[in-house]
Amino acid sequence: MNQPSRLKPLFRPGRLLVASDALTALRVNGIPVVSVLLRHVAGDWGTVSDEDRQQNDLSILAGLRLISLYRLPDQTRILVITEWDRSSTTVERVEDIAADSDPRENRPASRRYPAWPSVSYMQECRA
Repeated sequence: MNQPSRLKPLFRPGRLLVASDALTALRVNGIPVVSVLLRHVAGDWGTVSDEDRQQNDLSILAGLRLISLYRLPDQTRILVITEWDRSSTTVERVEDIAADSDPRENRPASRRYPAWPSVSYMQECRA
């Protein structure tokens, strides 16, 4: 009899912070926040590039920031970031944090992350 595989956490995510727009997007797509969090702590980095995937794998051991990128069914991109000290994990929409995510908009990003400053850096893996 086949049993479902269990996700093994690779790190403690710390305090969970979920932006309201990200929570709304997850709910609209019928995806519980906990499922995104479980994928992230188990090392399923989503659609990040191979380079970012390798960096995350090294970051677990080195104690650096971890980043995952997930595309929802409606094409919204959700970014999950765990801080280097594992004090907190933040779930946000990419559109809300990267100033250059939509060149038609002329508004400043609500948040910037120095290690990953632009959407062009967070390239999705093309499977």
